[in-house]
Amino acid sequence: MLASLALIFLLGLAAALLCQRFKLPSIVGLLAVGIVLGPHLLNWLDPSILAISADLRKIALIIILLKAGFSLNLQDLKKVGRPALLMAFLPSTLEILAFTFIGPYLFKIDYLEAALMGSVLAAVSPAVTVPKMVKLIETKYGTAQSIPQLILASASCDGIFAVVIFSTLLSIAQGGSLHIVDLAKMPVSVITGILAGAILGYLLNIGFEAAYQKHHHMRGSLKVIVVLGMSFALVSLENCLQQYVAFSGLLAIVSMACILKQQGNSKVTGRLAEKFGKLWFAAELILFVLVGAAVDINYALAAGFSALAMIAVALIFRAIGVYCCLMATDINLKERLFCAFAYIPKATIQAAIGSVPLAVGLPCGQIILSVAVLAILLTSPLGELCLELSYKKLLQKED
Repeated sequence: MLASLALIFLLGLAAALLCQRFKLPSIVGLLAVGIVLGPHLLNWLDPSILAISADLRKIALIIILLKAGFSLNLQDLKKVGRPALLMAFLPSTLEILAFTFIGPYLFKIDYLEAALMGSVLAAVSPAVTVPKMVKLIETKYGTAQSIPQLILASASCDGIFAVVIFSTLLSIAQGGSLHIVDLAKMPVSVITGILAGAILGYLLNIGFEAAYQKHHHMRGSLKVIVVLGMSFALVSLENCLQQYVAFSGLLAIVSMACILKQQGNSKVTGRLAEKFGKLWFAAELILFVLVGAAVDINYALAAGFSALAMIAVALIFRAIGVYCCLMATDINLKERLFCAFAYIPKATIQAAIGSVPLAVGLPCGQIILSVAVLAILLTSPLGELCLELSYKKLLQKED
């Protein structure tokens, strides 16, 4: 395993630096390294690290969500309430509908299988979008209109919505039936996740302040360990509660960090955000190299022109959904275009659930996995490239 980690860190870092030199997103190099090192090409990664790949990817995602939570401001979130709520489900809904009605003509599958494919592809990747929005908040681009905060909040809920729809459609495709309770999971998971995270963040702040008042100074590194431990507990709680109540551990993490920032000392929370930013530098290498390792390039090649056309059409529908969400707001046309760019990337959720229909034996499983793989390879670098090249032109910098 140590040799595999050495390859991930050293080759991943080299590839990222090489991409930066040629003005390309670093994610391109990281995905390429993962594909080459993975079991489908050179097979140089130890099976033990591939066995825990999903857990490592989740840890990396937790780190960047904590960084995002410490970058959010509750007052900014209040300003973007309605658009953020709409963007949490409307763009994904339109994308799923595009797959549902166009997919059967391109892939020779029925409407239910096409809808299932759409639910796999619908989620935006927080691992790509969130770091970029955090950077924009720190550099004050678009913050006058709270655009990075809007995308941060909506992207966190977008993935939950897509996974709930996927789980419901998968159950129906396996011979189950549609239950209203399943559809109610999405709002319930959002509410319970935000409440649990807010309560935990409030209690953690009381604990940190009590330690300070009693002259038991806690180093920033110790607070990072405590916050990370609580975050892991929240994600584990999601798995424990899934049979009883819908709960989003990832959304709870963002809520916890946001409340800690709101209630705590600004210097302390600023240092915590900085430390999580440094942790993300290493976690990013692990996350995207392992996402690349999960990709079978043969599936992407087998998908062909039909998959490319379907992905392109679905992204157009998604962009229309983003535009509709931002109507009747002060956000101008350039800023709406930027928001549409932020909703392009797909990676982590597609890598996690793309193979599930094939694993459960559905006839459409092969083509769903092929399209998911191709979407990761195309939209992750495309989305990051669009964001990187456009933010200075499309967003205003706040003084």
